[in-house]
Amino acid sequence: MSATQTPNDDLGQTEAGQRSHLADLIEAIAAHQDRTAFATLFAHYAPRLKGYLLRLGLDPAQAEDLAQEVMVTVWRKAGQFDRTQASAATWIYRIARNRRIDAFRREQRAVLDADDPGLQPLGEIAPDAGLDAAERETQVRTALAELPPEQVDLVRRAFYEGLSHRQIADVTGLALGTVKSRLRLAFQKLRIRLEGEA
Repeated sequence: MSATQTPNDDLGQTEAGQRSHLADLIEAIAAHQDRTAFATLFAHYAPRLKGYLLRLGLDPAQAEDLAQEVMVTVWRKAGQFDRTQASAATWIYRIARNRRIDAFRREQRAVLDADDPGLQPLGEIAPDAGLDAAERETQVRTALAELPPEQVDLVRRAFYEGLSHRQIADVTGLALGTVKSRLRLAFQKLRIRLEGEA
């Protein structure tokens, strides 16, 4: 398959194959400034990014602008992509999330109230509360490590990357029902494990 072939050209393409293809496109952009690869990547991700940004609360014009800004960043920073560290989707959605945070900070900078209690420093955390939090974090990490890799991946996408079930289905190529059932199963296992330790 060529780097510029669209993901839907082969209807039998596997999820892993599609991930590899999308990573190939980014690497073609990095290596050769491949405009055809970028056009394919843009056609695949721009509408998904816009939908993601709309769900994060942007209006349609802002979401459109920010999605295009994300894709320009993909073009400029393609050389920083490392498929061994993250999938193409994870890397691109991380850029989108970071751009959304930057935009939010710019919007809020002008309207911050110095007396807002939310901006005041927190009091010292009691040593036992800090210890409890550290123990709970260790328990959660241990419980996550016991899940099958495909469930850990979905939990990471849902909670660490903030993706909706629909976005996870789009990114992974899994059916929406499969995403929901795997997440539900993962949460049941985590709850049983964590309640057992409590």
